[in-house]
Amino acid sequence: MRGYFGIGVQGISKAANLGAVMRTAHAFGASFVYTVDAHHKALKIDATDTSRTHKHMPHYQWDNIGDMRLPKGCELVGVELCDRAVELPSFRHPRAAAYVLGPEQGSLSPDMQALCSHIVKIPTKFCINVSLAAALTLYDRTLCLGGYPDRPPRPGGPDLAAMEKWRALRARDN
Repeated sequence: MRGYFGIGVQGISKAANLGAVMRTAHAFGASFVYTVDAHHKALKIDATDTSRTHKHMPHYQWDNIGDMRLPKGCELVGVELCDRAVELPSFRHPRAAAYVLGPEQGSLSPDMQALCSHIVKIPTKFCINVSLAAALTLYDRTLCLGGYPDRPPRPGGPDLAAMEKWRALRARDN
């Protein structure tokens, strides 16, 4: 998959949730993680980030929105339930993106939403945990930009010959 991405949370207060977001980011190959206005207790992630993400990628800690510094050309994508949001399965992810999620029991601030190039929502009946929302968003990015072949029309896996052809093309492109 070409491009890069990072993921962060605004106003997070629980270390367990931040640790899970960071582990998920690491597992999906993020280039960086970040927090904006995180509660000091949330930053005590040593026991919750078992993959030790900070040893593998940068973790930026910004005190407020004004301190945020994303790479040039990086599009900010909010994950939020709001009128402006596009349902995640209908969204084409940018190649260079920074995803931002809101805090537990809260939403992205209006100022953060205003900075977002795009806002997406996960099509659920109600809000879900911030770390689960991060995982679903990054999984969707992988499906969208990962170069996987179309799913077969019938239940089950792909045709093995078609899968080998796809793998050969993917190896050639990388």
